[in-house]
Amino acid sequence: MTGSTGARLAAAVWVLTRVALLLCVTKVITLPGPDVTSDVSVIYHGWSEVLKTGTYPQSDVTWQYPPLAALAILSPALLPFLDYASAFFVLAFLCDALVLGLLLYAGHRTGRWTAGAWVWVAGVPLLGTTAYARYDVMVAAVAVAALLAGIRHPRVLGVLAAVGALLKVWPALILAGTARGPQTRRAWSAAAVAAAGLLVVCTVAMPGALAFLGFQRDRGTEVESLGALVFHVWRQFGWQGRVELHYGSMEFLGPHVPLVSTLALGLSVVAFGWLLVWRLRACDFRVNTPADAAFTAVLLFTTTSRVISPQYMLWLVGLAAVCLVFRDSRMGLPAVLVLLATGVTQLEFPLGFVHVVTSDATGVTLMFLRNGLLVAATLIAGRRLWRQTVSGGPREGGRPPTARSGVGREAEPVGS
Repeated sequence: MTGSTGARLAAAVWVLTRVALLLCVTKVITLPGPDVTSDVSVIYHGWSEVLKTGTYPQSDVTWQYPPLAALAILSPALLPFLDYASAFFVLAFLCDALVLGLLLYAGHRTGRWTAGAWVWVAGVPLLGTTAYARYDVMVAAVAVAALLAGIRHPRVLGVLAAVGALLKVWPALILAGTARGPQTRRAWSAAAVAAAGLLVVCTVAMPGALAFLGFQRDRGTEVESLGALVFHVWRQFGWQGRVELHYGSMEFLGPHVPLVSTLALGLSVVAFGWLLVWRLRACDFRVNTPADAAFTAVLLFTTTSRVISPQYMLWLVGLAAVCLVFRDSRMGLPAVLVLLATGVTQLEFPLGFVHVVTSDATGVTLMFLRNGLLVAATLIAGRRLWRQTVSGGPREGGRPPTARSGVGREAEPVGS
């Protein structure tokens, strides 16, 4: 199959799957399980009404987003001829299309391919209606654009990373893999200046821009997180806790929950330490390294987080897709594991969420499977990133390492 044929096929499959998604979120097709679109029609719409008054929802503990999230929440106003929810779904669809276009365009350059586009085409519908019922697809579009633009324009990478971080924090991690020297200085300085400027504008424009920090601090252990597995199992042996809606998500509350939450934060600190050591020791920065490092970093912090909401999988799918634009990337297997985890995520939310909340056999199995896939993807991605950029020995496949810092050279075939 030629590159152009593969691109056309990917675009055709994208159209079919996205039309199906739009039919589902607009309720032309009704799916089993809870209605995930109510977050848009009720919560997001409610926040937009508050934002229109000139203030952030600073008295609402469920508002846990950085200040530029206000733009995503207010964005349906760009389509005044539609009701709020319908306009939001259309904008999510357009951001989805933007990501596909960027991946297909990038995949046609020398040394690249369309595998990344296929990851995105498959990953979004695997998450189901949640993909269009949260603003994370908009954030993923910013992150994908940043990484692809950063190949030639580090300052654009920095600015877009800052915008993404002020939309939902995690895109700050896409700066982890920039090559040492001028590229890092340009990208990081541009990010710092853009973030500072935007933060000043937000705090001056409306009160409550930083209220989200306190609400995030008080989060507990959400039922879908890695740490929650402790209580899912413990409930079978008489743990005297409960599951309640807390700070906008279903969380475990009761004995020893604060300890597990603290341990999860400790794991995140360990993850940051590993990332810092990798950054200091890495010496072979390639054209695919920023994407591979971003994917690994977000895997690390997603897997160890106290909260793993279903929409977080969109972050990983988007970054995995960018990795597989490059033939030199070694993230093929972690990307497949993330796709599998995304499919399991739809099974546990919304389809089987009642089983998760009650910790029955089905719910516990789904959570062990999904989180096990994420742990495996994280460990494999970290190992492969380390071997390609730090280790001086032969690379996977038995080939010797190539020249250092070969950011512009032609890429090699992807490994499994």
